This record gives sequence, structure tokens and C-alpha cells, in this order.
Amino acid sequence: MIPITYSAEVAKARDTGTPIVALESTIITHGMPFPQNVETARLVEADVREAGAIPATIAVMSGSLHVGLEAAQLDALGQAQDVAKLSRADIAACIATGGTGATTVAATMIAAHLAGIHVFATGGIGGVHRGAENSFDISADLQELAMTPVTVVAAGAKAILDLPKTFEVLETLGVPVIAYGQDMLPAFWSAMSDMPAPLRMDTAQQIADAQKARTAMGLAGGQLVTNPIPADAQIPAAELSPIIETALAEADAKGISAKAVTPFLLGRIFELTQGRSLTANIALVRNNARLAAQIAIAMGK
Repeated sequence: MIPITYSAEVAKARDTGTPIVALESTIITHGMPFPQNVETARLVEADVREAGAIPATIAVMSGSLHVGLEAAQLDALGQAQDVAKLSRADIAACIATGGTGATTVAATMIAAHLAGIHVFATGGIGGVHRGAENSFDISADLQELAMTPVTVVAAGAKAILDLPKTFEVLETLGVPVIAYGQDMLPAFWSAMSDMPAPLRMDTAQQIADAQKARTAMGLAGGQLVTNPIPADAQIPAAELSPIIETALAEADAKGISAKAVTPFLLGRIFELTQGRSLTANIALVRNNARLAAQIAIAMGK
């Protein structure tokens, strides 16, 4: 098995049985500039601690899989250049070749499962890109949810995606999609979409018990908890829709594809919303971290 380097805090939590929440690292390397990326990562980690769990930010650094980063490592990652964006297809190669990479949803789930961590908080999952019927551009996050037994707390799928197709694929793959506290699915920067939620749960204990039941039944995979962004931080879908369409058209005109699409779109939407999308993104990932900590605590009961 690949050796794992644990931070001192995470190692102590493993020894004492303290609940742990996994956190991804692409939000640090590909989501925002330094020093705001590191400041945000520390805020999210603090939210997990304040809710009663221990944060484990996951990354590959110089060929070593890290579960939990020390303060200096987090600073170094936040300033590193040309960091790989790792998913299932390339995380092992990055480790084998001594590289440095930030983990996407899929890669974070894999690492969390290897480390015995059952809950993971992120901003939004990847999914089916618009025009996928021609490009076949579908995130590995969806298949990972069907295979790896980790509960993922997100504000839904990223709003730049084809949301109906994304949730249709999740249904086909047998992934439980749970809306927390409401009957409609959220849409990342917007608290509400026009899509009914397949499942609704109102407490962290219900969510934890659902994952335990899947494990007891021998069902593969995890579950997606869609947690709406706080109302005071959201950007309404009606306002966002034309902005997203503009950014998509620009990406198409520039021939941007594959892993470069999402960073480009998020950057343009940041510009077109005059920074509001980033403010909303920070609010939603912190909100997800707090809920994930509650679920991790409930898992241990």
C-alpha cells in the first residue's frame, strides 16, 4: 500500500478516535490567488475544528501522499507553481514520479478512503460539461461517488455544468443524492435550482445513518449531500445564468477544453460578477465544512 504522511493533528485524531473531515487541495492551487487561497484554507480548517472535528487537507507533495498539512506545507502549496490537478487517472503516477499535485473530488475521496476517513467537504463536485454529447467531457467525480464509500458534502455540482445531465448520470450510477434541509437541489452559487431533490434529509445523524446502512448492505460507493449556500451569500440563478452563458461562449471561442475549462470559466465568472462569485464560493465551502464535521461526529455515534 502507498505510504501516507499524516500531519501531527490528524495522527493524534486517528489515535484518539476523534472525527476527521477530509478537505481537497485544488481550491488552494487552482481556485484563488495567494495569499487568499491559504487564508481561505485556514478558515475552512478552523470551521471544522470549531464544529468538533479535525480537518485533513489532502495533497501530494514531492511524491508523498499527505493527509493533513502542517502550516508550513499549506503555505508552500499555496505558493507552488505548475501544481498538477489530480484525479483517479493520475494520482498514482504523480506519487510514483515524485511530483506535486492538488487533489480533486475524486482523488480526495480515494485518499480519504485509504486513510479511513468517511466524510469529505468540498465546494462543488464536477459533472457533465455542457456539450458533453459531442466532447464526452464528464468528470471522474461522478464515477468515484459510485465506487468509493465516502460521504461528500458539496453545494451541488458546479453551476457551469449541465446540471440535469449531471444528476441523471448520478442516478444511473446509483449514487444517493441528498438535499440537506430542502426539497429542491441547490445550484452551487445559488441556494435553489428548479430540480427536485431525489432525497431530503434534515439532520446530520440521518445522513450518517444512511451511509452506515449502505455499508451494512454491501452497497458500493458513497453519497452526495447537497448543502445550499447560505441565503445571504448566494447569487440568484436568474442573475447568474447570462453570465455563465457569456463565459461558456468565450471558452468555446478560445478553444479551451479538458482540465483547462473549469479554471477558465471560474476566472471569467469572477471577473463578470466583480468578485461576488469568489465571496460566495468561500461562504459555501465554509458552510459545507461545518455540516461535514457534524456528519463525521454522527458517524462515530
